Order: sequence, then structure tokens, then C-alpha cells
Amino acid sequence: MAGNFMSTLPVLSSENFEIWSVKIKSYLEASDLWDVVMFEIQPLQEDPTVAQIRNYNDEAMRRSKAKTCIHSDVSDIVFTRIMAWDTLHEAFLENERTRQMQVLNLRREFERLEMKETETIKEYFDRLLIVVNKIRLLREDLPDKRIVEKVLASLPERFEAKISSLQDSRDLTKISLTELMNSLQTQEQRRMLRQELSSTKGAFLEKSQPSFKAKKKG
Repeated sequence: MAGNFMSTLPVLSSENFEIWSVKIKSYLEASDLWDVVMFEIQPLQEDPTVAQIRNYNDEAMRRSKAKTCIHSDVSDIVFTRIMAWDTLHEAFLENERTRQMQVLNLRREFERLEMKETETIKEYFDRLLIVVNKIRLLREDLPDKRIVEKVLASLPERFEAKISSLQDSRDLTKISLTELMNSLQTQEQRRMLRQELSSTKGAFLEKSQPSFKAKKKG
């Protein structure tokens, strides 16, 4: 079962450390191996007891298992850069300058995002939340209130009437992201239904028009 679970974990590359670290930590915690990754094994004192030797050997074995899990879940390029979790963590996350640059780039991407005319609300929210989650994984604060403001400012003109309606009916500074998405999806579904009905009605009239003419001629 552990092998099957490991096979579903993303392989660490040079670009996905934040997501990978969360998943590998969960796996190691579930396998009772996380503590030996985070803490060094205390060396044996002089004249250790049998129990102390057994405990030391058990801890060493668990540490080896944890390292094997980590090493088997990184790309070959990454593997050449690490020998232990400390080096891995320092190389990918603890470099504060690198983290800040990543946050800055993601913030810019967030600010540039706009809903495309061909997108549905769900597609746009999915695309937006991918960027939001990357920012939050870098320990950067991005409250839902700011995301709501972003959504409202980046929707196409066809949603203006709905936004005005929402502003009239409630305080948009307090609306949750889920509420906003549900409300916009409902409006979008109604609009699509009206378009389908209009298209069906037009097709029906066009189809029935020749028989009407023929009946009139007779």
C-alpha cells in the first residue's frame, strides 16, 4: 500500500518544491517517519544499555527509510544537489531572496489575470486559484477579500449587470469567495439557458416557415 501511495506523489523538480514538500511531509507523518527527518539521532553514550542500543538501531533504520522515501521521489537532477533534508530545505525554501522573487512574480501574474470571453466562471476561478495557492504555499498572505476584489475587477462586461445587482443587495466587502462564485455561476447558467432557448426557437421558426408558405400558396 505504501508503494502505491508513493507512486502517486509528484516527483520533485526544481519548480514544484512547495507542493511536493507538503505531500511528502504528509506521507512521512503517516508512515511515522517525519520526526527522524526533522531531528538528529542522539549518539550513544559510553556503556549503553541493551535497550538504548536497540532504540538507537531502530531510529537509524527509520531515518534510512525516510531518506530512501525522499531520494526515490526526486528527479535525478535534484538528487545530485541533496544528501539530506536539511540541504534540500535550504536549497529550495530557506533562501528568503528566492522566495521573495517567486512571490513577486506570482503577484504580478495574479494582477494580470483576467477572465477570457470564451471562459466559464469555473474555468476562470480554477485558473485564478492555482496562482493564489502557489502564493499562499510560499507563506505569503493573500486574503479572500483581495481575491474577491480581483474577480470583480477582472470580469467581462457581460457580468456588469450582475455585479451591480450584488452591490445593491449586499456588502461586497463581506461576501465570501464561494458565495461570489456560486452567484456568478447561477447568472451564467441562466444566460446560457436563455441563449439555448433562443437558438432552439429560431431553428424551429426557420424550419416551420417553408410549410407555412406552402400552405398559404395552396
